[in-house]
Amino acid sequence: MTLFRPVPSRQHLRLRPLATALLLCLSGCANYMGLHAIEPLSRPQTYQTHSSLAGSGGGWPDSGWVKQFGDAQLVALTAEALEHNPDIRSARARIAAARAQAEGAHGAALPSAYLEASADRSYIYQDIGLQTPAGPTEPSSTWSNSGDALLGLTYELDLWGKNSATLAHAVSQGKAAEAQEQQARLSLTAALASAYNQLAQQYATRDVIEQIAQQREGLSRLSDTRFKAGLDSELEQSQAAQTAAEMHTQLAQLDEQILLTRYQLGALLGEGPDRGLSIARPQLANLPPPKLPDNIPLDLLGRRPDIVAARWQVEAANQQTLVAKARFYPDVNLSAFAGYFSFGLSDLRNSYAKGFGAGPAVTLPIFEGGQLRANLKGEYAQYDGAVASYNQTLNSALTDVAQQIASVRATELQLESQTRALQQSERGYALVQQRYSAGLVSETTMLNAEAGMLGTRQRSIDLEARRRSLQIALIKSLGGGFDARAAGLALNETPDPRQSPTKH
Repeated sequence: MTLFRPVPSRQHLRLRPLATALLLCLSGCANYMGLHAIEPLSRPQTYQTHSSLAGSGGGWPDSGWVKQFGDAQLVALTAEALEHNPDIRSARARIAAARAQAEGAHGAALPSAYLEASADRSYIYQDIGLQTPAGPTEPSSTWSNSGDALLGLTYELDLWGKNSATLAHAVSQGKAAEAQEQQARLSLTAALASAYNQLAQQYATRDVIEQIAQQREGLSRLSDTRFKAGLDSELEQSQAAQTAAEMHTQLAQLDEQILLTRYQLGALLGEGPDRGLSIARPQLANLPPPKLPDNIPLDLLGRRPDIVAARWQVEAANQQTLVAKARFYPDVNLSAFAGYFSFGLSDLRNSYAKGFGAGPAVTLPIFEGGQLRANLKGEYAQYDGAVASYNQTLNSALTDVAQQIASVRATELQLESQTRALQQSERGYALVQQRYSAGLVSETTMLNAEAGMLGTRQRSIDLEARRRSLQIALIKSLGGGFDARAAGLALNETPDPRQSPTKH
């Protein structure tokens, strides 16, 4: 192996520009003519949303939206879940990995230096047995020392933007990972609030079912009394007892649902099912009908972390196409070295051989069997896939918001009529109680009126819980207070024809 290269002469230096020009001409043999992306990037204006996503002068959700439900325990549980849930930790690990990749890409674009040094001590024994006038030679042995050191410097000229595009790709992947972490936080918060709301509904329903069970037991006892007095048949007595038993079955079912929901909450908190057993009964307030922000379709691009993540994935794929294109052009590397070789480790300063050199090295593809074109085709396919995924995410997000708005509005209308029905039911039950106190109606009539009122109250509880659940889903669909610009994740949407892969 040659350790030292001679310093290039002036004649060689004069020939290098000519050689470089020749190589640049030959680079036309490997080209990407005819290759381009296919999938267009959708814009919110291309979707029909004027009627379904009409705003009402409201604002976007606040990041602390869980506080609106007036339950301090829910706020504390949310903070606990965001700290301990494994999905959030996994998202944070992906961010760290993406940032490390970006740091590596940044380092690859900088000059690099290296130092090589070695030291040897060798032993040589010889016994050649030569005949001399003085007689045959004697065997001999010697020890020898040697050392060398080489300092090198290399730097790749990023003439075609390959290194900068590689860095931009890594940065875009990091931004996408950050947006995905925000999406994971939003999904976890919404899932926790929904499960917490479900637990509140189950407890409220159990209260009503327990009242109905007590009322059915009263009817059963009354039926027993009437049967013994000969006023009711055995069939009526059996039906009353059956109804009372069914209420206890519903209570047992609700106890099971409450326990399972507590286990679910424990899992969302990331601390095991037993953690959910120590959660106190929820005390959630009912929120008023939400006022929707204006310009939902356009502003949603920076408010939904899943859309932002998908857009950064498109940008990352775009940069990869630029990297693939840059490989069609010459790589130009500048290198320099200096070193020496010395006999004797104790005398390294007085080296026996010294050398240094510097110059460019050019490498370019001429005939590569279609590998570069195939690689670029693959990158364009990845870009088209990322664009299609973004378009689908945007389409699904707009549909999600429209569905939540429609369901919230429908539930509000149902609650208005259900509230009137409950008021009338409670008023009717109060009248029956008055008539029963006056001896004008039987106990059976009063208990049946109570059962009807409790059934109406249970339907009201279910509707109120559904409204809270839909409001949580609407808040999530509107981004849950996420703001790409405030989070440093906003992407400049101004097209650059030099970098857009659809322009080539």
